[in-house]
Amino acid sequence: MENRLEASFSTLILSIASSAAMALGLAPNPTTDKMEKDLNMAQFNIDLLVLLKKKTQNNLEKDEQEFLETILNDLQMKFLQAKGK
Repeated sequence: MENRLEASFSTLILSIASSAAMALGLAPNPTTDKMEKDLNMAQFNIDLLVLLKKKTQNNLEKDEQEFLETILNDLQMKFLQAKGK
């Protein structure tokens, strides 16, 4: 039987965060295996996480909320660093 990933809120956050990290040039594009930077796409993915944070406010478990906030804060800092270069 094939190994399936479990669909969860954390998996959704990680998927969006991975896309943001690739767009920030922090991880290679799996298709090209190259480090590519696209700040517009990074901002879009960060904006998606901000939207999820707003829409899920008071509806998440404590660990889910902390996970989202940690990921979001980290990506926002890395975005500002990338934008400044």
